[in-house]
Amino acid sequence: MNAPLRRVGVVVMVLFGLLFVNLNYVQAYKADEYRNSDYNGRVQVAEYERKRGLVEAGGTTVATNRETSGRLKFLRTYPKGEMYAHVVGYKPVNGAETGIERLEDEYLAGTSDQLFADRVKDLFTGDQTAGGNVLLSISPRAQETAFKQLADNQVGASKGAAVAIDPATGAIQALVSMPSFDPNPLADHDPDTAQAAYQRLEGDKNGPLKNRALSEVLPPGSTFKVIGAAAALENGYTKETRIPAGSSYLPPTAGDDIRNAASSICPESSVTLIEALTESCNTGFARLGVTLGSAKLKDEARQFGFEDQELTAGRLGDGGLPVAPSRTGEMLTPDGRDDPPSVAQSAIGQNNVRMTPLEGAMIAGAIANDGRQMRPYLVQKQLGPDRTTTHYTAAPRELRRPVDSQVAGDLQDMMVSVVQNGTGRNARIDGYRVGGKTGTAQAGEVTDDHGWFIGFALDDNGKPVSAVCVMLESAGSGGSAEAARISREIMRAVIADRGGR
Repeated sequence: MNAPLRRVGVVVMVLFGLLFVNLNYVQAYKADEYRNSDYNGRVQVAEYERKRGLVEAGGTTVATNRETSGRLKFLRTYPKGEMYAHVVGYKPVNGAETGIERLEDEYLAGTSDQLFADRVKDLFTGDQTAGGNVLLSISPRAQETAFKQLADNQVGASKGAAVAIDPATGAIQALVSMPSFDPNPLADHDPDTAQAAYQRLEGDKNGPLKNRALSEVLPPGSTFKVIGAAAALENGYTKETRIPAGSSYLPPTAGDDIRNAASSICPESSVTLIEALTESCNTGFARLGVTLGSAKLKDEARQFGFEDQELTAGRLGDGGLPVAPSRTGEMLTPDGRDDPPSVAQSAIGQNNVRMTPLEGAMIAGAIANDGRQMRPYLVQKQLGPDRTTTHYTAAPRELRRPVDSQVAGDLQDMMVSVVQNGTGRNARIDGYRVGGKTGTAQAGEVTDDHGWFIGFALDDNGKPVSAVCVMLESAGSGGSAEAARISREIMRAVIADRGGR
């Protein structure tokens, strides 16, 4: 064989070798990626041949299907629209699912290993058994109340969030972010319609796609005083211990003094710890924070869940919707010593302190539950396609114990005093022991203050019924009082859903 032919033969053999390697690469390593690609039309058709499982909350269907005459047999629909959008999320034809639709995708789609027996049965019957059904922990009445009360708030706030949890189990009873969005257009089978809907929402300056209940961290204002009170009780103070107060306080090295919201609030030189929380005494808690020091404040906040970067809300122990970590921020000078102005401001929930609404509800829940903080969850059960088989039931798990039962009991008394005699009166519920703490957080010179409330309700046996946090962003004057009123309505809805009065 002459040299030119030999060279051609070698080139051909190399090309065949490369083709062989590529085919094996595609089959062995890229097959799943191509098979599951959102742009694989055959996969889409096959996926929509099987009816997707339902998502339900307390007997209310919040995600279902409608049969179509198009190429894709079933259209995913959301009967409650905006009300459950940030919990359930949506499933687009092209693109990634969100919310529970993402967390429980395989189970809802029927491709989970838990549903293997159903798929084997289909091989013999020729059926396309529907996916599994997911039951949420959400209380429909509480969710509806939270949604409507936030939307119709009396201070004109356009952004905010509300979370309610069962303190004894961690079950999330309500989770609403405002503004919300209608997930139905995002699941439309027409990709242009779905894309246009997404672009409108993505471009909205109010951020309706953002889950403020879990991902928004804002200064919590005076709700953080509960952390300072807990730190004091764990370091030798009692409810009746007198702490320095006064109409103003200038921390060492500070340029500006700290004042109370009104001249009538703790003008005396000292008040008891319970009086300081009831009146929301800025000067008292600022002084207390400097006395305790940043390390004790930060440690107490950490015990209640601040700085937790791994917290999720979904199915217990199996991932979930990510929760942004709440932070206490820096309170030290460059040489590592306490910076008194920073500590003082942090002690009243300002400076660099940031908190999510879920964390606020978890703080209140731990206090209501005698010092035990439970892991929050949204998925209560997984039911098979025929609804006779249960593949998963949530088993409540303790997350941490921030304080012992004695300290928790003292904090309950102090927070009940806030609702009975102080700034949280709007949260009162007849026949229930309600405790809480309001918070008004400064957000800058050109932004109105945020309004907060964290609280809980105990029944006449002292058992916790619900713990809530309501945040009204840039609510201005009256925001915290309105947050307390909305919290009352949410807790009343939970009570009504449980058959209470």
